[in-house]
Amino acid sequence: MAKFTATILAVTAGAAAAFAPSTSNTVRSTTAVNEFANGLVGGEGPEPMPFRWGDSKSSKNFDPVGFAERSPEWLNWFREAELKHGRQAMLATVGLVVPEFVRIPGAQFSFEAVPNVLDAHDALLDTSMKQILLWVSLAEVMTLAALSNMNEFDRAPGDFSFDPMGLYPTDPAKQEEMKLKELKNGRLAMVAIGGMIHGAIVSGHGFPYL
Repeated sequence: MAKFTATILAVTAGAAAAFAPSTSNTVRSTTAVNEFANGLVGGEGPEPMPFRWGDSKSSKNFDPVGFAERSPEWLNWFREAELKHGRQAMLATVGLVVPEFVRIPGAQFSFEAVPNVLDAHDALLDTSMKQILLWVSLAEVMTLAALSNMNEFDRAPGDFSFDPMGLYPTDPAKQEEMKLKELKNGRLAMVAIGGMIHGAIVSGHGFPYL
């Protein structure tokens, strides 16, 4: 139980770090090295992609649809959306696994009432789901001002200045490293949550969906 608790705390800290403030300038210091997507982190990845067409066989500057070239004025919005969905997916992967082991107090949340985590949505549609919708809507409304002024001020995509644990480093190089880690883990989580849900549906079992 101690190990499980430590794991949850570590994941929670990682989620908090996901909302740490970014640099105050959307054009990064790496622009001189990597002009792709106005120098936003994420295009310099060395991961091999052997089936990618063209000369490059890595994930560097991977943009097969050409969003960065066709809509440069929307790059900040694209990155904001990617970070938001990545953060949600990272939290979702934890939220899908944790209830398999621990439930919050309340008969309606018990293992007897909701034996399968995927059934929680329909089972709690008239109670908890409405509360979740309310809080999510409130969070969206509170961020409208920041999103509306994305290209008017020096706010970087995904920067809500929320770092209660002080995990965001002060060194610029470390900041870029943390932002890259968040981006890649978010991308992985977006793919993973889809696989986890479909694994649970196909297998009919909880974690590890076998």
